[in-house]
Amino acid sequence: MTTNPTSTSVGPRAGRRQWTAFGVLMLPLLLVSMDVSVLYFAIPAISADLEPSGTQQLWIFDIYAFVLAGLLMTMGSLGDRIGHRRLLLIGAAAFGAASLVAAYANSAETLIAARAVLGIGGATLMPSTIALTRTMFTDPGQRAKAIGMWSGVMTAGIALGSVMSGVLVEYFWWGSVFLVNLPAMTLLLLLGRVLLPESKNPEPGRFDWPSVPLSMAAVLPVVYGLKEIPSEGWNVRYVVSITVGLLFAALFVHRQRTAASPMISPALFRGRGFAPAVALNLVSAFGIMGSAYFTTQYLQSVLDKSALEAALWALLPSLPIAAAAPVAAALVQRGVDRAHVVTAGFAISAGGFALLSLAGTDSMWLVLAACAVLAVGGVIVMSQLMDLAMGTAPVERAGSASSLMETGAEFGGALGMAVLGAIGAAVYRHEIPGSAPDVAHETLGGALAVADQVPGLATAAREAFTSGMQGAAIAAAVVLAGAAVLAAVTLRRVEVHGKTPDEPSCLSSSGA
Repeated sequence: MTTNPTSTSVGPRAGRRQWTAFGVLMLPLLLVSMDVSVLYFAIPAISADLEPSGTQQLWIFDIYAFVLAGLLMTMGSLGDRIGHRRLLLIGAAAFGAASLVAAYANSAETLIAARAVLGIGGATLMPSTIALTRTMFTDPGQRAKAIGMWSGVMTAGIALGSVMSGVLVEYFWWGSVFLVNLPAMTLLLLLGRVLLPESKNPEPGRFDWPSVPLSMAAVLPVVYGLKEIPSEGWNVRYVVSITVGLLFAALFVHRQRTAASPMISPALFRGRGFAPAVALNLVSAFGIMGSAYFTTQYLQSVLDKSALEAALWALLPSLPIAAAAPVAAALVQRGVDRAHVVTAGFAISAGGFALLSLAGTDSMWLVLAACAVLAVGGVIVMSQLMDLAMGTAPVERAGSASSLMETGAEFGGALGMAVLGAIGAAVYRHEIPGSAPDVAHETLGGALAVADQVPGLATAAREAFTSGMQGAAIAAAVVLAGAAVLAAVTLRRVEVHGKTPDEPSCLSSSGA
């Protein structure tokens, strides 16, 4: 049947069926987010078994995230057209099949191909889960609670992925990190058709195929360049890659503004609050991913923890996250201006970076506390901005809206690693003794590799890295404090409506 939500998007409260369906939706979301970090401990075993070249090893690790980022907008728009439940089930089947192939891959080429298909499946699953959440929860309070849980599950998945891979590789073979996907995807395929409603745009227009390569050409070169800069520096080919991506981004935007049936409708940005939500979400991801670049190295290389020890300690800051989004949602429901909540979230994150700037070379608990504070602030911000974006966008364009938010987060995360990584690297190179070997001037890992040959180098390199982390933390605190001011101004008195101006909201919905 077809329903037309009112402008305030207030509908009947969800019952047990909807919450059960939501629980089923969280399984693929958890696994898709875990797959971002699931190879952290499996790579050495994969390298010993499949003997990939250096380039192949990089592609095994990175191809999943690249394909995921490049196809988010395409899959979000496609779901709006063919139905998010249908796309979710297609993606689940592809994700499960690719997981099986990856688990038993007998060559690096096969594993790379399987990881690419996993990225395609992940790109169908992420926007579909949030779009279906928007469909099932029409009551604003319940929707805010569900989206807060969605944000928490996604954040927890990234943290859990590395730990799970370490445990599985310790007791099983490396392929087991992929096989854990199969039960959840099977359950989704069995229950999804029964529990999940179908949601799509009843009048979508023709799919704009030229926008697909344009969107990928815009996203992939920029994400690639930004991801490589922290480790390789401002190499000219990465700068060129980013420039090419930005040129294609301009062409993509022009296409969306002039096409008869664009992939991403410009009308989305006429909803008051949607554009600020996308931009501020990018800044929040900038902070969260930028901090992870330093803290993971700090735990392993400065404190000399093993990879598994570092991953287990890194789980501690994740514990307070579970309460952050629900508390923020409750405050908004009780009448606190959303702008104040988001501003507070950014201020909390900035405070976390301020704490991080005080860390020394033996400050594990301070660093973990800083990570917890900035992560809590980040989850408050991201959950509220996602709820704002999904409440502002019309229901029939929920997939496009969620894919824009997620693509922005990908950009923000890569940008945070690049910019803060560059600041940290610059301070590190300034602080490292001039008499140190050339390799020691590049990275902390390089310095520790030759530390036995130079007395005192290990201590000097760890102090230099910590100084770099402090400098990057101060820069991030300033950026997030600026974002707090921007949120206070741009989100003030923004009310969530169910449609963009001058557009009817439609929902094609049916049970199984």
